[in-house]
Amino acid sequence: MKIAIASDHAGFEFKAALVKDLTDAGHEVSDLGTDGTNPTDDYPDHAADLAIALLNKQAERGILICGSAVGVSIAANKFKGIRAGVCHDTYSAHQSVEHDNVNILCMGQRVIGINLALEIAHTFLKAVYSNLPRHQRRLEKIAAIEEKNMKNI
Repeated sequence: MKIAIASDHAGFEFKAALVKDLTDAGHEVSDLGTDGTNPTDDYPDHAADLAIALLNKQAERGILICGSAVGVSIAANKFKGIRAGVCHDTYSAHQSVEHDNVNILCMGQRVIGINLALEIAHTFLKAVYSNLPRHQRRLEKIAAIEEKNMKNI
């Protein structure tokens, strides 16, 4: 699978470990930054880069990491067509894809350990959208909200 991954300074260590692990697992991983731990590497910039990469079909799914996962989730969800979910457990990681067709996984380096983060990432990437009528109906409602309230990039 083609995956885009990005972080701010507070998620850099997890991002580096995830890039290696996911590449070793056979995924094609695009690292969109940050490339260090500079505290001026702000999460909205990297979340926007990743959201745009997904919307431009440069990746099938994305992973964003910051300190809590909340900031990157907020920033990524400002883009029409992006469904970024904060997941700090494996149930949420697969359920968010199966029910909500989440396309960006957000994790917090200051919230969970690296082993759990790796397990969550793999669970997220293996999950498949169910396309059940009740889930599709709900996604259509979300799309209608986006259409009314958001602009295209």
